[in-house]
Amino acid sequence: MAETEGRDRPALIDWSALRYLIAGVAAFLFDFGLLWLFREVFGFPTWLAAGVAFVLSFAFTYTIQRVFSFGSDAPHGRALFRYSVLVVFNTLATAAIVGLIDLTPAGWAVGKVVATVMTTIWNYFVYRFWVFAPKRGDETSKESAEDA
Repeated sequence: MAETEGRDRPALIDWSALRYLIAGVAAFLFDFGLLWLFREVFGFPTWLAAGVAFVLSFAFTYTIQRVFSFGSDAPHGRALFRYSVLVVFNTLATAAIVGLIDLTPAGWAVGKVVATVMTTIWNYFVYRFWVFAPKRGDETSKESAEDA
């Protein structure tokens, strides 16, 4: 495998969309496991279990997406604020989708998969172009974003 110029990681994972999907799978498994734990072990209502699990995966997902997926050097305060806004939106959307689909024969697990597919699509673009985007005029950040 060819190495990327000036970096130690293989070229295969130097593509932000692929890294985003790898990180997303890890985040999904973390979140899904928490959902299962809260619903099946602790007996939370499905909508609450989905919302709590999603919020608790906040730090894990932020870190893995910032560092691994996008290699962002955007200021933490700005990125964290924007990420938080997105998490609030995603939490409400996830809880609603999982809760509604749980009312059907498909059940909560299918609801979680549907919610994840939907948020995965819109999150990539929001992360790349808003949450972890370099500040305008920041040449160092701009070069990092272009390499992704």
